[in-house]
Amino acid sequence: MERAPRRRDDKPWTFLTNHARVLIAIARDPGLRVRDVAQAVGITERAAQLIITDLEEAGYLTRTRIGRRNRYTVKADRPFRHPAEADLDVQALIELFTGGRSTPGTDGDSEPGTDGDSGPGTGRDSEPGTGRDTAPRTGGTPRGETGAPAPARSR
Repeated sequence: MERAPRRRDDKPWTFLTNHARVLIAIARDPGLRVRDVAQAVGITERAAQLIITDLEEAGYLTRTRIGRRNRYTVKADRPFRHPAEADLDVQALIELFTGGRSTPGTDGDSEPGTDGDSGPGTGRDSEPGTGRDTAPRTGGTPRGETGAPAPARSR
């Protein structure tokens, strides 16, 4: 049984690495959760977390904790890592994929947590600079409680 020859465009390669895709996703929305980054890029949450850590350690991102969420600042003035492109900043790549829009959190355009938003899709406002919800809680269990009995302690 002979297999049909494989067409060149069937190979699963892309021009951008997952690191570039994660950086672009965060540049578009610095308040994304790791889960949202993973979904946007098409990778697992664990892979997204590892890539975010790589980008932080290399100085392309900084993470600021606001309440229970993270907000990222993209350092777009950093050069590409490969020697062939090391004389260029990642700003051009980010602008290419974000349409040149200035995104709060990219290169410190605004201070994290001062835009009065707890993040995309939360529908809750926060006290400026604190990340604390100002909307009243209604019903349900108090924060930190699940309603389940506490696990037995072993001695």
